[in-house]
Amino acid sequence: MTRPVAEETVEAVVRAQLASALGGRRGMLEAAVPTILFTLTFIISKELERSLVVSVAAAVVLLVVRLVQRSTVQFVLNSLFGIGIGAFFAWRSAQGGGDENDQALAYFLPGVIYNGVYAVGISLSIIARWPIMGFMVGSVAGDPTAWHRDPQIVRLCSHLSWMLVVPCVIRVAVQLPLYLAGRSGAMDPEAAVAVLGLSKILMGWPLQLAALGAMVWLLARNRTPVLNTEEEAA
Repeated sequence: MTRPVAEETVEAVVRAQLASALGGRRGMLEAAVPTILFTLTFIISKELERSLVVSVAAAVVLLVVRLVQRSTVQFVLNSLFGIGIGAFFAWRSAQGGGDENDQALAYFLPGVIYNGVYAVGISLSIIARWPIMGFMVGSVAGDPTAWHRDPQIVRLCSHLSWMLVVPCVIRVAVQLPLYLAGRSGAMDPEAAVAVLGLSKILMGWPLQLAALGAMVWLLARNRTPVLNTEEEAA
């Protein structure tokens, strides 16, 4: 029995999957609002606990709205998870004797680590010639690894995967020095927190959208057929 493939080309598959992963404007907004509120509240009040409460409260309100509307809560839960990890790092800093500025800086550290690990992981998948974007194609093509036998698809997915790496590398290159400068005293800690928050906002979805725009440009230039192994076997 042949498994139907909704999209005829790799480019169409990737565009559809990326649109779903982003969650549209609403999903992007839900991911950004808690971070914006945390940063603004800390800059104004200089109180970490209040900043965490405000950001969590905003995320919970967004979650309740989603539940009432019976729509996906994925993006709000992602935001809450990120806040939770940041709060844990801040708590660990407090246990180590860090003041509120140190704790606020620690709140941003998980994001830096995540971007670094994400960039390394995707880069290794490309170097191994199993680019992560290829599995988007495999998820709809009837065989999760069949795409790997087609050099055109491997090459296209490698290029697309590099475009996911670039925003992560830029974030780490900007945010890690800021974090270290704030911790070492080379930069005023309060200023470091403010700039880190601003960079997290500006280098969040805006930077991701720029990378996705480059992907769309690349996808518009090609029409690589989706490999359906079940149809070939038939």
